[in-house]
Amino acid sequence: MTEAGERRSQLLTDYDSECEAPWPVRALNASDALKAAHAEILAQRTCIGELPGEIGDLQVEWIEEAIQRITSENTTLKQRVRRLTAANRTLDEHFKATRSNLRFLDRRVADLQAQITVLGPRT
Repeated sequence: MTEAGERRSQLLTDYDSECEAPWPVRALNASDALKAAHAEILAQRTCIGELPGEIGDLQVEWIEEAIQRITSENTTLKQRVRRLTAANRTLDEHFKATRSNLRFLDRRVADLQAQITVLGPRT
């Protein structure tokens, strides 16, 4: 409590001495404080003005990385489509050959059945 009271009395003494200072000194101090505030505001505005440019640069980097990634994925997918198309073509050819063999065997079975009916049963 004693220390807080001493600090308070010191602050009041400092304030009183500032108030008792001649007005030209107070005006110069205020002028210096105003110049410092304007300089700080200018620095902050400059910083704020540069940030959108930095964001744009980062976005461009992200966009370039995305383009590279998508291009790579596209190439991979095109290769996969080519492999699947070739496999599909091969399977289609096998199905056609199997159907042809099945038709041949159906005709052969029909011919054999016709021969059995014409010749009759064997004893």
